[in-house]
Amino acid sequence: MADEQNPKTQDQDTQGSNTQKDPDDWVSGDDPMTGAQASYLKTLGEQADDPDAYEEGLSKAEASKRIDHLKEKLGLQ
Repeated sequence: MADEQNPKTQDQDTQGSNTQKDPDDWVSGDDPMTGAQASYLKTLGEQADDPDAYEEGLSKAEASKRIDHLKEKLGLQ
């Protein structure tokens, strides 16, 4: 009975995961992209032959969307 109350033991699909949350809905989505995002975006842009994918001053949310787009383009998802 106690397991029903513990969110850590619940199935992730029923709980929802913030990895599935739309970047536009992120609380910190307007913050500047992280160093890791910038590096990954540059790398993916080079691999996808899309140097314009990386741009200074992107927000976390915009960087995430561009990363997702490039991963899809490269067949990494």
